[in-house]
Amino acid sequence: MSTPVNPKPFDPATYGPWALVVGGSEGVGAEIALLLAEAGVSSVLIARKSGPLEETAGAVRAKGVECRTLSVDLTDPGATEGIAATCADLDIGLVILNAGANTYGAEFARSDMEQVNKVIDLNITSPMEIIRNFAPGLCERGRGGVVVMGSMAGYLGHADMSIYSAAKAFSRVFVEGLWLEMREHGVDVVEVILGVTRTPAMVRAGLDMDLPGMTVSEPADVAREVLESLTLGPVHVVGGEQNQKQVAWSSGTDRGRIVAGAAKRMKALRGDA
Repeated sequence: MSTPVNPKPFDPATYGPWALVVGGSEGVGAEIALLLAEAGVSSVLIARKSGPLEETAGAVRAKGVECRTLSVDLTDPGATEGIAATCADLDIGLVILNAGANTYGAEFARSDMEQVNKVIDLNITSPMEIIRNFAPGLCERGRGGVVVMGSMAGYLGHADMSIYSAAKAFSRVFVEGLWLEMREHGVDVVEVILGVTRTPAMVRAGLDMDLPGMTVSEPADVAREVLESLTLGPVHVVGGEQNQKQVAWSSGTDRGRIVAGAAKRMKALRGDA
């Protein structure tokens, strides 16, 4: 686990002139796009909902840089090809994958496999396809970065979202290997682990973010830390010491006690306790 001992200022010459932000319409993704614009880096924003996407794009352009958009569902066939075509004539120096989410919650024994596969496609298949498309260009440049947004949920199993937490565990281990490979070509790779973050999606989900002792991050703060963590791979936990301690606890060997304890906290967060 990396810690922000020596975070480096964001360098537009390394990670520009264009960045791809998948999941860039709101929350952390939108805040990242705005920070990139302030640094003079143009962006391609990808999201499913066109309204919030175009609103964010307008705010990005208002800062004096270019911005392209593509409204697409990442689980649809051909989504990666559409993203590649939108970026085909651009020098992409930074790829940020911020679209992973738990789109379906159910006890696995009673789950709808079509919905289960969509969670896998959104959190595993699509990010891998996008990285595979852009990684050769980044390696040829000999500079740039890849950011995959992870979750503390990926450190242990969760009831009713076992596929999502397993997908996030896969993502972290995959990125660790990718970090080893791409650093040989001068490309920075990091999985940024988020805890509870006050994003519009979290608010819509109705999570109780006012629980005593709960560490809640704000999207703008997370965005700044993301751009400072590019050289802190393979894994960087945002949100400070409390989240880092939680990840260390979740990685322990007494799995029954750890998983059962986390389940109680999750119920409280959802308001089920």
